[in-house]
Amino acid sequence: MSYIYLKNASELVTVAGHSEKPAKKEKMSDIGIIENGSVLAKDGVIIAVGTDATLQEQYAEEIKQAEVVDATGKIVTPGLVDPHTHIVYAGTRENEYAMRLEGQTYMEIMNAGGGIHATTRATQAASFEELYEQSKERLDKMLLNGITTIEAKSGYGLTLEHELKQLEVAKKLNEDHYMDLVSTFMGAHAVPLEYKEKPEEFVDLVINEMLPVVAEKKLAVFNDVFCERGVFTPEQSKRVLEAGKQYGLIPKIHADEIEPYGGAETAGEVKAISAEHLLRASDDGIKAMADNDVIGVVLPGTAFFLMADYAEARKMIDNGVALALSTDANPGSSPTLSLQFIMNLGCLEMGMTPEEVITATTINAAHAINEADKIGSIEVGKQADFTMFDVKNHLMLSYQYGMNHAQTVVKKGKVVVKDRHII
Repeated sequence: MSYIYLKNASELVTVAGHSEKPAKKEKMSDIGIIENGSVLAKDGVIIAVGTDATLQEQYAEEIKQAEVVDATGKIVTPGLVDPHTHIVYAGTRENEYAMRLEGQTYMEIMNAGGGIHATTRATQAASFEELYEQSKERLDKMLLNGITTIEAKSGYGLTLEHELKQLEVAKKLNEDHYMDLVSTFMGAHAVPLEYKEKPEEFVDLVINEMLPVVAEKKLAVFNDVFCERGVFTPEQSKRVLEAGKQYGLIPKIHADEIEPYGGAETAGEVKAISAEHLLRASDDGIKAMADNDVIGVVLPGTAFFLMADYAEARKMIDNGVALALSTDANPGSSPTLSLQFIMNLGCLEMGMTPEEVITATTINAAHAINEADKIGSIEVGKQADFTMFDVKNHLMLSYQYGMNHAQTVVKKGKVVVKDRHII
């Protein structure tokens, strides 16, 4: 039996009350702050939340047995949740960064054999061990930035063998690392160059050869597809997502990143758990998402890095779409591991409030990966995942940009980052 007691936070940001349904509209601003707040956990599960004075009085004996983390003068939030990453890959693409600075577009580079195809070549060439070590290093940096759970997509394999390799690496990392990884199969991330003139054949390959094996091996929870002109059409995307449903895989969709292309509308049709990117989502697409309870996962790091217009987060929130925020950590369009920087961009570039970005990186992000019953808020019965930030109030998280404020991270009731170092 083990206890941990985080005591006397200047603000304990619980984000409580949204575990059944993701927060929408004005509820995204309801982050449940308890001043001088404390939280007590037993064997990795939260058993009490409240003011320090109340818990000291009611749980005196348990606190005597607990490891105590003093949060005086600091804030504590739920462990951050990153619901859209491509964390398992090999290689880097800084050369393409220079090409874009000289005027080439992301899609021009990709269609010439770069982009996703470049990372696919590097990932296919890498051994399991090389992929594991490169991805573990990235996970360590994310943990140091206060992230305790991520979604991890495949999609840089584009053959059954290498898609399975990516998913097996994610599975092994989930077993070994402090951080939890929830896996998404994304065999339909790009049309391989050898199928460029026959994309329907590749769609058939994903549906008939890849999906059954991924499902049989239980390597993924979700099934994702890149719905974009020059990649997969809305019709092809729908085929892939509906096929995944037959194997119990929950649909997600990369939608309307480069141009309005019906991706958000398709998300509504297939009742996807989330539609992601949405830089160019149409008004009809936003309505389809709101009407079908599709969570919008917006990725401002991608717009920042590609020097593109940002998703209309304010419009989506005001029209009833529950929003989550994510790094989109990947080597080509968002090579960042800092969800705190994404929170900064959410406020400064997309018109979100400091409270909304906290909701979007905790409970709504947890809903986007179907984990809100366990994580994303500080409530009795939830997993004891916390991040302590060395700031005096929650406004400082989005006010001081480009900085890592995470000082201590608790995962499943265990201190795993202390004084900015992994234990």
